[in-house]
Amino acid sequence: MNLSCRNSSAMILTICFLFLFSLASAQDSPQPVPLPPPIPAPADTPYPGTLGLQVDLTDTVRGVVSVHETIPAKPGALTLLYPQWIPGNHSPTGPLSKLGGLTVTADGTRIDWVRDRVDPYAFHLQIPKGVKTLAVDFQYLSPVRSRDGRVSFSPEIVDLQWNTVVFYPAGHFTRRILFSPSVKLPEAWRFASALVVGLQTGNLVQFQETNLETLVDSPLYAGINFKRIDLSPSPANQVFLNLFGDTPANLAITPEQIELHRNLVKEAEKLYASHHYDHYDFLYLISDKVGGIGLEHHQSSEDGDRANHFSDWAASIGDRDLLGHEYTHSWNGKFRRPADLWTPNFNVPMQDDLLWVYEGMTQYWGFVLTTRSGLSTPAQTRDIIAMIAANYDISPGRTWRPLIDTTSQPAISLRSPVSWVSWQRPEDYYYEGMLIWLDADTKIREMSGGTKSLDDFAKLFFGVKDGSYVPLTYTFDDVVAALNKVQPYDWATFLHTRVDQLAPQTPKDGLTRGGYRLSYSDTPPDWLKHVEESNKPPNTSFANSLGFAVGAEDMVGNVWWNSPAFQAGITPGMRLIAVNDDAYNAARLREAILQSEKGAAPIKLLLRRDDHYQTVSLDYHGGLHYPKLERIEGTPDLLDAILAPSK
Repeated sequence: MNLSCRNSSAMILTICFLFLFSLASAQDSPQPVPLPPPIPAPADTPYPGTLGLQVDLTDTVRGVVSVHETIPAKPGALTLLYPQWIPGNHSPTGPLSKLGGLTVTADGTRIDWVRDRVDPYAFHLQIPKGVKTLAVDFQYLSPVRSRDGRVSFSPEIVDLQWNTVVFYPAGHFTRRILFSPSVKLPEAWRFASALVVGLQTGNLVQFQETNLETLVDSPLYAGINFKRIDLSPSPANQVFLNLFGDTPANLAITPEQIELHRNLVKEAEKLYASHHYDHYDFLYLISDKVGGIGLEHHQSSEDGDRANHFSDWAASIGDRDLLGHEYTHSWNGKFRRPADLWTPNFNVPMQDDLLWVYEGMTQYWGFVLTTRSGLSTPAQTRDIIAMIAANYDISPGRTWRPLIDTTSQPAISLRSPVSWVSWQRPEDYYYEGMLIWLDADTKIREMSGGTKSLDDFAKLFFGVKDGSYVPLTYTFDDVVAALNKVQPYDWATFLHTRVDQLAPQTPKDGLTRGGYRLSYSDTPPDWLKHVEESNKPPNTSFANSLGFAVGAEDMVGNVWWNSPAFQAGITPGMRLIAVNDDAYNAARLREAILQSEKGAAPIKLLLRRDDHYQTVSLDYHGGLHYPKLERIEGTPDLLDAILAPSK
């Protein structure tokens, strides 16, 4: 380009000057630095050789896991990845910050690694000539206090998630990378895992060779207090309950409780008419020291509950659907999986838009199987469903955020808590998804005159390829097609209306079609009263009256948006000090709410935030509101039919 300006016209000179000035300004302004070269994309090709993995769990005092990994290598560039997108987490939550001491050597000579400037989960190495094997050594530093993250290691129990203790080469599908894993346990500890043992010598356990996809999907629980219970309904369907406790007393499960867990497996077998595992292991922590968890795997669960789960059985009602939920994931989420949630390795982002099927339907079947098995009674399950529906009635977040958008929340927040749950509605695809599938089930039963149900969908959709372990992906259209095979209807519109569009009203059609309406009582059900009194720390909800809940150390937890508490300026994190000038306790606040119905005086609360005290007056006179389901006389009782044991 000829940049000289020779025309004598003043206008032309002005234009040329402005043009040259803009060029100079652009050249002087900051320009983006080029991004580093892309990390090799995963290909469906085998990585040459088998990687060795040795994990030492013997440091029970500090919770430090020592890892030694051997990686076949050849001269040239190599990128190692630490798993970031963990199946079941639905978000990039790989605990990279918990690593320490990363060292790479070859034949005793240290090889420098360089972290990728853009992707901190990628580490670049240049392998010298003559090197055939790399040694990778590091520690995984389990949190020793809950404020630093979930505690997964105690002097009595460890929850080993293999994704926390492994690096793998970029450029390959995880199913094409082979590992030979082993673990060193503390003396006298026992373990359980879906992995197959190759050889055990004392406290050193060598597992059979497996691919990385299966390894990460097969956590290991180990501990000093262990009990294994056979729940198998038949020799062809091997299922075990593996219990690990802080003390032997935590594992005192009764014969009656065992039978209820056997019923759970039998009911799942009837529902899905298939299984997609060689054997299935419920891995269950009964502990107050190791953090609770509920995470799905193809051939095992990864669950945890309070140390008194079995000893105070009546207090565990709200947690009893956990095993049914995670067991269902063996079919929905692991075998059948949304196509955009399946990824070729653990560093390719997942797309979560079908979580209302993956998690919402699993939540539904978790409640149904729990009730059918007798782990909960129909009345208890109806109460829980009532509380879920009532919560949505007082949660206005549904006026601005469609359900489909909540499936993005795991990636948005990395599953960290939010302050205003009822307004932000972080992961409503679980419980609102459950209500949608109750709606679909009752709709099928109504249209078919009781001859078909969502049970038929479960057999059709999840029961295919019995015995296959290979994930079978699905799309929205696949779900709609299967529903139409069970019962013809405009299921696409049915689902789009409830999932993709704003739906300010709580989806309660499944309740009313099921023969019930949502109502309220000023008296909690007996089981809920026991749960609230037994919880350590306590958690008492006044959601449907004043609009807040109180947890440990009398701290205000959730505050419902636009509730009386919200309008008065109460926020999460305040400590409740007094009720009407008397020291706070839950019984005293309940009594104050009941008394407020009889007069015009407000309820006076004294709260503290840090060093500041604040008195608020709640002009509320509506009494206590405990949700319940009330039978609609003269209508078919479809809900109880859904919850009844299978014939």
